[in-house]
Amino acid sequence: MGLATLAQVLRPIEERFPPQDYPELLVGLERSDDAAVYRVSDELALIQTLDFFPPVVDDPYLYGQIAAANAMSDVYAMGGEVKLALNIAAFPEDLDPELLAEILRGGADKVHEAGGVIAGGHTLFDEEPKYGLSVMGFVHPAAIIRKGGAQPGDALLLTKPLGTGILMTAAMQQLEGAGAALDAAVESMRRLNRHGAHLARAAEARAMTDITGFGLLGHAAEMAAQSDATLVVDAAALPELPQARHFAGAGALTGGGGRNVEQLAGRVQLPDGVDDETHALLFDPQTSGGLLISVPAHGADSLCAAIAEKEGGCWRIGEVEAGSPAVRVR
Repeated sequence: MGLATLAQVLRPIEERFPPQDYPELLVGLERSDDAAVYRVSDELALIQTLDFFPPVVDDPYLYGQIAAANAMSDVYAMGGEVKLALNIAAFPEDLDPELLAEILRGGADKVHEAGGVIAGGHTLFDEEPKYGLSVMGFVHPAAIIRKGGAQPGDALLLTKPLGTGILMTAAMQQLEGAGAALDAAVESMRRLNRHGAHLARAAEARAMTDITGFGLLGHAAEMAAQSDATLVVDAAALPELPQARHFAGAGALTGGGGRNVEQLAGRVQLPDGVDDETHALLFDPQTSGGLLISVPAHGADSLCAAIAEKEGGCWRIGEVEAGSPAVRVR
């Protein structure tokens, strides 16, 4: 669902639950963030989130892993640890039970890797398979990392390369070579953001979010708005999945990317002459994408190196400047 539509449909809920009536709700709808956070005590807050979607790859086990990693990512984006998860699943009545078991096994293995536990869930019949998780995590109330908080002079880091939407579209269109190119995207999507979040928290990151359906520029625009600052993104520094640029040029563009372009008009500034492939990558919806981290510049390089050593990659893609809340690409 696009940014504008989402804001519209959430308005009645915001009106029904005014934040001043719920002081223990530390993060709710009044300022869009990656997950809800509820304070239980001075030492403990609960993070709650959920996410699910139809298959993005043919292999049921890998689909389960990707869906679980994607759902848990919002807990990590808030600086927390995954503790408990529930399955959310919808399957056709005639689906082979072995396929269903493989999807659930993939999700279970990822939750186990995260140090959490799956304790149940809910399944219903539907024409198209869908799978994901409702996830609960823990965080100290003073250690929450929000989307807002980026300050002028901060460096911007990105922990995964871009292009998952483009490569999945190319595979669905059965473009030549797309199957092999999708392998790198799968490895990226099934990788947890857990260690990157740990390291960012230890480095006292000021703001953090994960890159998913609104693309890099959409999520950067949210960070800019909540930080009341301008985020400057260096297009030449953006990491790309292998062959993502090639397939963008071949026309493997997503409907979500087009909606992102429309709904971010006026919130992002692009340089004259930006090529079509770079444009596509900037707006491409990501599945289980990386973390966008705003961190004091003096610690950015060491943090980036530590994340790269632990997770295989991290890139410094820009900085934060004083100015109106917007994203400027150079």
